Amino acid sequence: MASIYLVRHGQASFGAANYDQLSRLGQRQADLTGEFFARVGLSFDAAYAGSLSRQQETGQRVLASQTLACDLRLDERFDEVNNQEQIDALLPGLCAADNVLADIVQRDSKSSKDYQKIIAAVFNAWVNPDCNATGIMPWSLYRDGVEAALKDIMTDVGAGKTTAVFTSGGTIATAVGLALGVTADGFYQFYEPVMNCSITRLIYSSSRVSLSNFNDVAHLQLIGADLNESLVTYR
Repeated sequence: MASIYLVRHGQASFGAANYDQLSRLGQRQADLTGEFFARVGLSFDAAYAGSLSRQQETGQRVLASQTLACDLRLDERFDEVNNQEQIDALLPGLCAADNVLADIVQRDSKSSKDYQKIIAAVFNAWVNPDCNATGIMPWSLYRDGVEAALKDIMTDVGAGKTTAVFTSGGTIATAVGLALGVTADGFYQFYEPVMNCSITRLIYSSSRVSLSNFNDVAHLQLIGADLNESLVTYR
């Protein structure tokens, strides 16, 4: 059975001027994830990442532990959803209709919990079939791009192979939702909980794709316990 391992990037630099870079902890998460794959004898026949720096560095660090490292191929269809684009286009209208959300935005909190409430609101508005916002990538285009990228791996890498994809939470949620056949309002449930350097595995045969496991960070929990380090992070 062929497998696609979707690995979320390590912890990025939330709150920094440049979010799109791994923190020191994010780099360690990626290094240890690579060591984990090597220790359990999991080797990749192919590897992909989106165009974002945090995705590529995670991939490079993980692949450094492979005995026979493969090239990291870049595919923008594995980029994260554009949260800022959605916030700019959708948040004003959502705040006009939701006083609680408007209060969260008004207090301009730096809390990750407040930020997540904003992301939840705009993401669910974006995937809604009635969303008619202009000037931003439509949900259908993003979703179809992720689906096409996965199908291309299945075709190009082929049967019986193991592929790593280093990507982000929104992309993983989209892939999982597609595998499970959820409706538009069901995708966000897979977006919010995705942990840094978590492992999600899809298995495929011919054109059929199934979800094997989702958002697994047991490797970081075990290694962290052995080293007396806190390695599991959400942001």
